[in-house]
Amino acid sequence: MGKQIYQGSSVPAVTVNPGSVTMSRPRTVHSGFTLIEIMVVVAIIAILGATVVPLIMDRPNEARVVRAKNDIASYSSALELYKLDNFNYPSTDQGLEALVTKPAGDPEPANWNGSGYVKKLSKDPWGRDYLYESEDGQFEIISLGNDGVEGGEGFDADISNLDTD
Repeated sequence: MGKQIYQGSSVPAVTVNPGSVTMSRPRTVHSGFTLIEIMVVVAIIAILGATVVPLIMDRPNEARVVRAKNDIASYSSALELYKLDNFNYPSTDQGLEALVTKPAGDPEPANWNGSGYVKKLSKDPWGRDYLYESEDGQFEIISLGNDGVEGGEGFDADISNLDTD
C-alpha cells in the first residue's frame, strides 16, 4: 500500500507505491457566470436605463435652477461672514470678487479674512456671472435665468436671494 505525501494545496498529490511513483491532479471546480446569466443581467440594466434615464434627462432646466439657488445661498452665507468681519457688505463696485480677494476702495474691509470667504466664484448654470448689488446695508445676488435677460417667466425668470420661494 502506498503513502500519499501532500506538499501544500497548490502542488499535486504524490502517491508512493512500492516500485512506482504516480502523480494525481487534484479536482478543480470551475465556477463563474454563464453567458445566459450575463445576458439576463445586461437586459435588466438596459430596461432600468431605458426607464430611468428619460426621467432624469427631462429635467435639466430644473436642475440648473436648483444649482443657481444653491450657489446664491452659498454666496449669501459668505457675505454674512464678510459683514461679521468687516462690519458691512462689499459695495456694488467691489462685487462678489470681494469674497475671493481683498477689495480696494470704499468701504475698505477692516478685518478681511486672509484666506477669503469662498475659494473661487463660479458662473451661473447658464455660463454667466452672478450679478451683485449692494445698497443701504442690503445686498442682492441675481442670476438672469435661462434667457439671460432681466425679468421673464418659468426657466427664464431671474433667480435672486430675495426670492421667497
